[in-house]
Amino acid sequence: MLQTNPSVFFKSSQEGFNGYQDIISSDFERLNYLALGKIALEKGKDYEGFTEEYETVLVILSGKASVTCQDHQWHNLGQRNGVFEGKATAVYLPCQADYAVEAEADVQIAVCKAKAEDQFEPFVVTPEDIVINHRGKDNWTREVHDIIPDNAEHRVQRIILGETYNHPGKWSSYPPHKHDRDQYPEEVKLEEVYHYQINPEQGFGVQLHYTDDGDIDDAYTVRHGDSFAIDRGYHPVAAAGGYQVYYLWFLGGESQRALRPFDDPEHKWLK
Repeated sequence: MLQTNPSVFFKSSQEGFNGYQDIISSDFERLNYLALGKIALEKGKDYEGFTEEYETVLVILSGKASVTCQDHQWHNLGQRNGVFEGKATAVYLPCQADYAVEAEADVQIAVCKAKAEDQFEPFVVTPEDIVINHRGKDNWTREVHDIIPDNAEHRVQRIILGETYNHPGKWSSYPPHKHDRDQYPEEVKLEEVYHYQINPEQGFGVQLHYTDDGDIDDAYTVRHGDSFAIDRGYHPVAAAGGYQVYYLWFLGGESQRALRPFDDPEHKWLK
């Protein structure tokens, strides 16, 4: 994929493909635990993969698919034509596992990976399983969908995953927070990846990224299909007027599997 900044921000490739492609590869030096890929298949096509050293979550962004892993097989997965048309369907796959995906309709799938050593049973998260949280106030309200929360019912090792919906002109990951140091229960060190979609697609958002010491102080224009790797720092998001911004997010790290975001002290008063 093309990058604006080789350190963290990955611009979308607009070229069509059929099969699997890396977005943030396993050899990306800024992340030790996370990687991101995408599967795109036309109806009737299939893809066979191996999870390697990653526990993996297949998040169906659009379309329908069958998924097979180990002794498990699920058919007719996916209930939305796009991320703005309903809640997600997702499949958890353990590390060191073969799997296969067959498109029952044209399908787009985010492949979210977190390094793991323990193998657990594969499982499906249906739209009915997803918990919706309405967070924030004023012009930083947003809708957060917990797909695999840190208190997940099923056993996983590291990954925490969900989706956030910004309404036009509103902020999320706000007040700005970070999770780059181990100081439990105040903060837990976790890497994170964002993958964005925009509605309508020609729109844009803004991703800020900064640290207390000023070593990082960046702003990125977010376009449909872009992705962002976060190893440290605060990372609030804004949607442009008239455009919804969605991002799939997932976290993981060596620390305990718990969400303890630390708010920027300068802006904590907003709560």
